[in-house]
Amino acid sequence: MKKRRDRRVRLGALGLSIAALVVAGAGCEGRPRSTTNARVSPALSGPSVVEIDLSRGAPESSQGGLFGSPRGRTHADLVQAIGAANERETTKGFFVKLGTAGLGLARANEIGRLFASIRKAKKPVVCHADDLGNATLLLASMGCDRVWVSPAGGVESVGLAAELVFGNRLLEKLHVEVNFLQVGKYKGAQEPFTRDSASPEARQSVEGALRGLRSAWLSAITEGRGKPELADIVEDGPFPPEEAKAKGLVDEVGYADEARDEAKKLAGAERVSVRFGGGASPEPVSGGIIDVIRVLAGPGSGGEPHVAIVPATGAIAMGGAPSSPLGGSDGINERELGRTIARLEKDESTKAVVLRIDSPGGSALASDLLWKRLMKLRGDKPLVVSVGGMAASGGYYLACAGTKIVAEPTSILGSIGVVSGKLAVGKTLAEIGVTTETIAAATDPLKAKRATYMSPFQGWDEPTRQKVLGSMQSIYDVFVRRISEGRGMAVEKVAESAEGRIFGGVEAKERGLVDELGGLVDAVTLARKLAHLPDDAPAEVVGEGSGLLDLLEAAEDGEAGAAQESKAARAARQAAVDALLPEVGALLPEVARYLGSMAPFLSGERTLAAMPFGLIVR
Repeated sequence: MKKRRDRRVRLGALGLSIAALVVAGAGCEGRPRSTTNARVSPALSGPSVVEIDLSRGAPESSQGGLFGSPRGRTHADLVQAIGAANERETTKGFFVKLGTAGLGLARANEIGRLFASIRKAKKPVVCHADDLGNATLLLASMGCDRVWVSPAGGVESVGLAAELVFGNRLLEKLHVEVNFLQVGKYKGAQEPFTRDSASPEARQSVEGALRGLRSAWLSAITEGRGKPELADIVEDGPFPPEEAKAKGLVDEVGYADEARDEAKKLAGAERVSVRFGGGASPEPVSGGIIDVIRVLAGPGSGGEPHVAIVPATGAIAMGGAPSSPLGGSDGINERELGRTIARLEKDESTKAVVLRIDSPGGSALASDLLWKRLMKLRGDKPLVVSVGGMAASGGYYLACAGTKIVAEPTSILGSIGVVSGKLAVGKTLAEIGVTTETIAAATDPLKAKRATYMSPFQGWDEPTRQKVLGSMQSIYDVFVRRISEGRGMAVEKVAESAEGRIFGGVEAKERGLVDELGGLVDAVTLARKLAHLPDDAPAEVVGEGSGLLDLLEAAEDGEAGAAQESKAARAARQAAVDALLPEVGALLPEVARYLGSMAPFLSGERTLAAMPFGLIVR
């Protein structure tokens, strides 16, 4: 009873805080707002061109804080903005400003497909880029009637390639002992740490996936542009603007304002309405204290039957306290996502859920716990998984819990396998004058050695390696059984696509790992159908840790007081990280994501379901 009374006190304080926010908001309304500063511009009649500004990209998710991150900038928000704008009777065309945007192939594929459907409806779509890369060229080719590029820009289409990063020689120089094991001959878990190049098995797996992505990429460009001859041209970049125009990759060379004027002319419109990106007025429009209360309340706060879209982006981890009182943790946090799933399961207005996954995996334990939660949700209401750039290893572990899985042809899937290991830095520390000594309670040498299994200072002996390998095989078998249960496939059939192999979306569908090819829009449409909802039923984006109540619950669960390892162990782990990654902030995002999937090793976990490589697809 005391705990319940304490919670009422906290919620009472929350109510007072909300009231204070309302009063503060009202205090700012001492005089009427001028229409020039109002968030909602005056209604204008007549035809318009809708501008979609992608120059700052459209990430899968945005990290939320106490009052949430600014809405309207994620991929899900973009999809909804395009759909809402297209349904307006006054919308006669679109202008897409790409700038130098960096988009993943999967997201570019869906955006391009959305605009392609608008083109078919005879609404002109004009695109302008300062520079076109592999992904933005895909988008523009599929979705744009007219493609412009800046005079000082160009088309940097140079084909697709994967760059694998190996740190063996650095580790040898630093005297770091590498203890890594794998289940699945294609998993390649040890290779980034023990080799200077890929093994034949790892190379075969990556090459197979790349061939699938390349085929989908080339087909989309040539079919979108209506020029089959581009298949022999597009990979021979970079092209300066005039050459790109001469070869048919773009239609015109000029500046954004000139391209915008052409869009207005083709659409027969005089005004431009920005609906995504800088200066946007998203629809539906809401603001002020309403947004604050919605964020405080978290998901499931509305009563209308709807589809909930849940972003699950980044590395998978067990979780812990948020990185700061005003910010949530990065990646897929088992505790936060688990609470979101539980709330959606109980929320009667949520009739179906779309889980949007873009993850290289991470903690095997967290993956299995989330799989169980998702399977429970699936038993109550339809759960459709939409795969963005990647659902690999632990990411696919989560995906296989879906009632249905929808992925792009350019998505990466699979990597069904497990990794276990640690980096021991005892010899590294000895090089700088820091030595360690182990005193074990057991007198038997074998048992004494086993007592240092978790030590960041000492490597594994062969008997320990065999014990670890046995545990890994058990986890791998569980992984395969989870896929078998989730996908309704025989274990033997799953095994044909396991052992760490990765696939593009098309081959994954052929192997039964995916049900349909498509994007987030297709997943939402399928979820409505499975839930017997009307075609216009709303879709609400919810997030992990999406309200102040989550912070209260986290404190109540004692997350902030998670078990602390010894200072010496923390120092040793940090020394390994600092030695290997002296400039983490300067790393490419793809490498940072890979490192995130390996981060559970630093918190004491020994078995992961994660991509074995930092796969950078260009």
